[in-house]
Amino acid sequence: MDVFWIYFGVILLLPIYAQFKVKSTYKKYSKIRSTSGMTGAQVARLILDQNGLHDVKVVESQGFLTDHYNPMTKIVALSTSNYHESSVAGTAVAAHEVGHAIQDKEAYSFLRFRHRLAPVASLTSNASWVFIMIGIIFSSMNSLLGIGILLMAVGVLFQIVTLPVEFNASSRAMDQIVQLGIIRNDEEPQAKKVLSAAAMTYVAATAVAVLELVRLILIFTSRD
Repeated sequence: MDVFWIYFGVILLLPIYAQFKVKSTYKKYSKIRSTSGMTGAQVARLILDQNGLHDVKVVESQGFLTDHYNPMTKIVALSTSNYHESSVAGTAVAAHEVGHAIQDKEAYSFLRFRHRLAPVASLTSNASWVFIMIGIIFSSMNSLLGIGILLMAVGVLFQIVTLPVEFNASSRAMDQIVQLGIIRNDEEPQAKKVLSAAAMTYVAATAVAVLELVRLILIFTSRD
């Protein structure tokens, strides 16, 4: 029973806490103006140019925290507030996304692996639940559950590989904004809090995925 509650506590509460943490932290530090006075777009452009990434574009992305880097189009997309406004949060987020562009330039192994795995993981993750549901409902078709678990494992692997990619991008981001003098010493802890809160969402998603995979494996093996 204790294990049951721990499992559901992680599955239900951890993602909620992670989302709350990232939103509250971002909201707090998006109200603190960066001493550099640079918008997220300007921060991204400066770091890109300093790293010889003149071909990478910086564009505005509609929505809340829709910031991302697309290695196919070589575009750093920043959400509206981060693109136009000057804040500690916007600086940290913009630098983080540029961190992915630097990873791309340097052929960072985990980023390349995740990029190749992404389309396969998307396909297998969607298909896995068809096999899993049939296998769970009909115990005589346990082999289908096994197939579903294998397909799901690809998606879980994608989640796991995402962790070093995101942590490394954040590390690169901090190095860049400190070395280029974009933030002051007293702003470093604030920027780190923004990046740490964002990383929590990936940790939570990975933990949930791993636990769900383990649960299904236990169901599968208990039937043998």
